[in-house]
Amino acid sequence: MSMSAPKPDREYTYGDYLQWPDEERWEIIGGVPYDMSPVPSGKHQEISGELFFQLRSFFQDRSCRVFAAPFDVRLPQGDEKDEDITNVVQPDLSIIRDLDKLDERGCKGTPTVVIEIISPSTAKKELNEKFNLYEKSAIPEYWVVFPGLNVIVVYSLDDEGKYQKTGEYAANQVLTSPLFPGLEVKLEEVFQIK
Repeated sequence: MSMSAPKPDREYTYGDYLQWPDEERWEIIGGVPYDMSPVPSGKHQEISGELFFQLRSFFQDRSCRVFAAPFDVRLPQGDEKDEDITNVVQPDLSIIRDLDKLDERGCKGTPTVVIEIISPSTAKKELNEKFNLYEKSAIPEYWVVFPGLNVIVVYSLDDEGKYQKTGEYAANQVLTSPLFPGLEVKLEEVFQIK
């Protein structure tokens, strides 16, 4: 039985999240609920699909998995019980190297890479709240896709655990990552530049 949708009047947890209506999409960051409507644009979906295709093709015979939203990533900040976790997000794409973090509910713990595709309605959350959460959670790389600019910006954790901009890739370039030798994401295909 589902309860009504959350209101930003208290700290929410994954236990609460599991009670919310299935037809609605929410994220919780620091106990604060964020409604994930509206539905992503066609361009957003095309970019997400092409990124997923290229990443999935690369990792097909490797011990990493790629997941596209909706896919719950629970980010505990300590050893709290699952239902007490106050950070539950649905990155557009997640690359997970440690397969022990996967369960029937998604991923519990940090993915190796998270990818967010920016839209006008989500930009503030992706570039502030999620940026800070992903950094605090020690996710090694955060890729931010700007569809209007046909650019992907890559942030990597430095030795102090802070994100530094380590790459900015335009549509005519190939994105690579030191985390995955041999990975080449062809952005001309991602952004469908003919």
